[in-house]
Amino acid sequence: MKYSKFMKIDKIIVKTKETTYPILVGNGSISLLKKQVNKLCPNTKKIAVIFDKNVPNIFKTKIKKLLKKYKIFIKDYSPSERLKNFSNVNILIEYLIKNKFNRNDLVIAVGGGIIGDFSGFVASIFKRGINFINVPTTLLAQVDSAIGGKTGVNSKNGKNLIGSFYQPKLVISDISFLNSLPKREFICGFGEILKYSLIKDQKFFNFIKKNSKQILKGNNLSILKYLVLRSSRNKVHFVIADEKESNKRMILNFGHTFAHGIESSNNFSKKINHGEAVLIGMLLATKLSFYNNICSLKTLEEIEKIYVSNKLPSKLNKYLKKKQINNISKLMVNDKKNDDEKISLILLKRIGKTTTPGKIKMSVDKVGNFLKKIN
Repeated sequence: MKYSKFMKIDKIIVKTKETTYPILVGNGSISLLKKQVNKLCPNTKKIAVIFDKNVPNIFKTKIKKLLKKYKIFIKDYSPSERLKNFSNVNILIEYLIKNKFNRNDLVIAVGGGIIGDFSGFVASIFKRGINFINVPTTLLAQVDSAIGGKTGVNSKNGKNLIGSFYQPKLVISDISFLNSLPKREFICGFGEILKYSLIKDQKFFNFIKKNSKQILKGNNLSILKYLVLRSSRNKVHFVIADEKESNKRMILNFGHTFAHGIESSNNFSKKINHGEAVLIGMLLATKLSFYNNICSLKTLEEIEKIYVSNKLPSKLNKYLKKKQINNISKLMVNDKKNDDEKISLILLKRIGKTTTPGKIKMSVDKVGNFLKKIN
């Protein structure tokens, strides 16, 4: 089977209007970091490596050895959504200024999506743009947040409302990082993988349905590489078509508008993380699609089977109090994709096909009543 060849390192090229960069996917692909920095950032002398505290020391040591010819500055952060604010951005920028970084130097993010978003945003505004490389270490980051150039921090009124589009010089998705992840992190990444199949790729959905239990065990490197490659290619398809998220790329927000409302209502607590919120958000979006006669009962039931058989997050009241659930729709209207007082939603027509971006808009009250009805 084609997903069994995991020893080879594959390259995906992301080509936007402004730049072109590679995504390297494979077991041990981090070993190419030194060569790629030499090639892509030839004038770099200083490198700030922003580590997720959860990255095992064996990988941190390896990365430091690979970059030993440079002057390295290390920062470790706990991956909490509360890291993503202007205060912490300012502290890191002042640190770079103090250590005399210039635009030829480099910031490398090594961690999950929070570390990538935060570091990428800092790189985008430091001296109007410093070299940036993303090394995603979670399944969620490898298949989603590390690809496409979206960076950002949170506002008190919502997630990722402050940010920029800033493409990295390189993304390295080393599958061996995934061996160290707890099951909860695999479930988070699984949510994004499932999303790509639902919005674009029915054959991928069939593969996921057949192999979901094996996927969630997280111990088959060949399957994991296949998932990261196929998901990355699906994400790149949307990024190339619509880099600045003005139309087609909005399809990637399937389930996310609900998810951001859920996370905001829970004050970005660790009780529910992004991937879990996305899983619940996609199921909510599918149910809303069915209630509005946009998708069939068969489509809804086929998706629900994956949730039930794998005990995936599906119930809001497991994570949120009634008052918080009632607040979700009010927070959803603050989502950055909305351009008026209504909530813009991507809904599902069938597996592999969504509604057109901007076509489905609902009032806060209508979405709020739907959430009350199903909880």
